[in-house]
Amino acid sequence: MRAVYGPVETGQLGRVLGVDLVASQRKYCSFDCSYCQSAKRTHGVARRRWFVGLSALQAALEEEVSRGADCVAFSGMGEPTLASNLAEAIDMAKSILGLPVAVCTNSSLMPMEEVRRDLCKADLVVAKLDAPNEELYQRINRPFVPYSHAEILAGLEQFRQRYSGRLALQVTFVEANASCAEEMAAIAARLSPNEVQLNTPLERQLQLSVAEVERLRTNFTDHKTTTVYEAQAAKREPFSLSLPPLRPNAGVMLMAWGS
Repeated sequence: MRAVYGPVETGQLGRVLGVDLVASQRKYCSFDCSYCQSAKRTHGVARRRWFVGLSALQAALEEEVSRGADCVAFSGMGEPTLASNLAEAIDMAKSILGLPVAVCTNSSLMPMEEVRRDLCKADLVVAKLDAPNEELYQRINRPFVPYSHAEILAGLEQFRQRYSGRLALQVTFVEANASCAEEMAAIAARLSPNEVQLNTPLERQLQLSVAEVERLRTNFTDHKTTTVYEAQAAKREPFSLSLPPLRPNAGVMLMAWGS
């Protein structure tokens, strides 16, 4: 499977070139989220390692120089921060393509100083947090990592304190956490993101309705907030990992957002 895919047309981010540093026929991830739309069985990984070599990535990026992308997004089959060469890969993408870089992360490794340092190289970080407490974190995200919900939240707070780029906090709402919007809004207030993205799975049996998502949105009035349904209503395509070329882990999505 190629480490570079797209470009994919999105909203205000334009043509987004995807980079999958965990590119494999298997799905390697640090979570096994209950709402994940991948048809592949999750191979749980809790430690960072190399999946895609830098020489292979360099060759793939050099092929894309003339393709006219507007942004590079590190996201794909699994969790990008599992790749221990993430920082070098971000530097390489910027050097070769001269484009801003986004990273979509499930936040599972935020307690690690080296991960926070790597993510500081990105211009935009979309960080997921789906639960306000340990019980729901275990139930929804089903982690392979040893970190607790409190440790991940503390890691996000430390990252926010040092990060000078743009941070989007993404919350995927399903039936299990739909009653927790007020608590999630309080967490958002602690993290002070540039934007809150409210998501819900695309699969009908898991998704909340437009009305339900809009009701939850009223808890986040102190933040710039976007929803997946809002993007659809405006006929803007979000950057979804379910769009071709197929990267089926749609649990993390980079929605169209303004500057």
